[in-house]
Amino acid sequence: MLRFAVKLTTAPGAMDDADVEDLRSAGFSDRDILDIVEVVGYYAYANRVADGLGIETEPWISD
Repeated sequence: MLRFAVKLTTAPGAMDDADVEDLRSAGFSDRDILDIVEVVGYYAYANRVADGLGIETEPWISD
């Protein structure tokens, strides 16, 4: 799942059917896979919005 999430984050255009099949083979349901994709996609979106607006991290968040 983590390899899938990293690939989706860093190389979304390289995703293919084999990536989904790997998750299914590891026991993830189609609903699980949808949840993974939605969470990864949401965080990518939220980070790009924050970066695009120049929002600084909270002081209590370490780099």
